[in-house]
Amino acid sequence: MKNSEITSRDLKYIWHPCTQMKDHETLPLIPVKSAKGIWLEDFDGNRYIDSISSWWVNLFGHSNEYITKKLSEQAHTLEHVLLAGFTHEPAVRLAERLSKITPGNLNKVFFADNGSSAIEVALKMSYHAHLNRGESRPLFLSLTNSYHGETIGALSVGDVELYKKTYEPILIKSIQTPVPEDISEEAAYEAIKKLEEILKAQGDKISAMIVEPLVQCAGYMHMYHPVYLKLASELCKSYKIHFIADEIAVGFGRTGTMFACEQAGIVPDFMTLSKGLTGGYMPLAVVMTNDEIYSAFYCDYLEYKAFLHSHSYTGNPLGCSCANAVLDIFENEDVLRANRKKASWMEELLKPFESLENVKEVRQTGMIAAVELKGYKPEDRVNLKIFEFCLKNGVFVRPLGHVVYFMPPYIITYDEMHKMIETVYNAVKLLK
Repeated sequence: MKNSEITSRDLKYIWHPCTQMKDHETLPLIPVKSAKGIWLEDFDGNRYIDSISSWWVNLFGHSNEYITKKLSEQAHTLEHVLLAGFTHEPAVRLAERLSKITPGNLNKVFFADNGSSAIEVALKMSYHAHLNRGESRPLFLSLTNSYHGETIGALSVGDVELYKKTYEPILIKSIQTPVPEDISEEAAYEAIKKLEEILKAQGDKISAMIVEPLVQCAGYMHMYHPVYLKLASELCKSYKIHFIADEIAVGFGRTGTMFACEQAGIVPDFMTLSKGLTGGYMPLAVVMTNDEIYSAFYCDYLEYKAFLHSHSYTGNPLGCSCANAVLDIFENEDVLRANRKKASWMEELLKPFESLENVKEVRQTGMIAAVELKGYKPEDRVNLKIFEFCLKNGVFVRPLGHVVYFMPPYIITYDEMHKMIETVYNAVKLLK
């Protein structure tokens, strides 16, 4: 079987996500036959470094032997059972372990299917908890340039125009406060002043503030200082506003600590986790919260007070087993220390970009790095030019407009990282 055959069959039936399908009249669609480690292989035998961990989910490499083994064992025992009125050991074990490794008192776990669903859960749970305590707070607060998913609620609290503008008339009420302009402390304090103004004016109407800690990934990999999280969390507490940490993309070691919130020393009221949670194997998400939120729903049965939210595959045993395998790897290997070493490799390898005239900025937080270009218009489609050049040279990247980024699997070697970054450097250098 060849690439062309799979591509032809695909384009006859499949509508791909975040894609203008007409582009595929000329843009190559990559049919992946297999994957191992950080490498993807197509049906024609071409191999590509997966530099973005397949949308930031694959932590420990494709076809990881340990995770595969645990998934297979679970599939032979229990593939699924509803989590309403039933439970199972993989979910219980995962909940116990997550409550121990997440910051502070986040000891209640609500399961969902994916990142956007977890955001919906957190938003609904926050609003409903206030309501159960006698307050109606109809607004949500988020940062400018933020992204939290593409379902209606998640899209409502995001601020990336590309995704949001079309659906504006049907979204729920939210307001935005400026994200710090850059990674400096000064920018963080300036943004806090704006947040204070908003809270003074509307604080009693806001149910929760939701943030992506340290890195706004889909927001062109914008990065900011941890002090903003600390001060924003304290301000929210003074106005009895819940603080939601969306760690879906940045959790599980991606920023240098297990969770990005740890770098600010904060404990949010809600933490949403997905993506790397299962190492890229199965769709699974969780919302972590505390006893205070939980107690707002705990009473003799009153249907309007119960949190009536569910997913058919809530707490799926296969997904939970993969997640437990991921946590095993973190426990048995010094992943965070290895990541810090690899982040230093990345920093060194990125330095040549700083001398290129078409590069505006190089920025990095842990195992996330971004190269922002300058001097191009959207219609120049520099992202496609970079994508095609890199693909021909064995590297898969998916630039965010004029921002090329790297979020490779943690198992990447120095030589593989060198090839990945050098290939992108050559692509950027050749741009006109």
